[in-house]
Amino acid sequence: MTISVGMVTFDTTDAAALARWWSEQVGGQIADPFGDQTYLMVSGGPVLLAFQKVDDPTPGKNRLHLDLTADDLDAEVDRLVAVGAGLVERRGDEHFRWVTLTDPDGNEFCVSGTHETEAVLGQ
Repeated sequence: MTISVGMVTFDTTDAAALARWWSEQVGGQIADPFGDQTYLMVSGGPVLLAFQKVDDPTPGKNRLHLDLTADDLDAEVDRLVAVGAGLVERRGDEHFRWVTLTDPDGNEFCVSGTHETEAVLGQ
């Protein structure tokens, strides 16, 4: 038996707003399969992102996060911060750099340069 990742789901108090923010960042499309905006999905990347409205999201640092890649790391981080991402920390060294950010709900995610990720993966 084989399993695969179907989607990554975020708990949020405002599924529509968070889905809209992420769809703008990944160039995705929003789907509302139940017609009530309590569970929205964003396509446009290698995996579906889902946003589920909950009354009380789990507090504290999220234990799962997205690792994204960009052709120009610094320019993409500047763009994300300009549209509402929070800057947590710039990390790494001359061999591999990445930046930890938060989305408007405080969910952490990281961005690294495409060439840096390919070097780590040996591609």
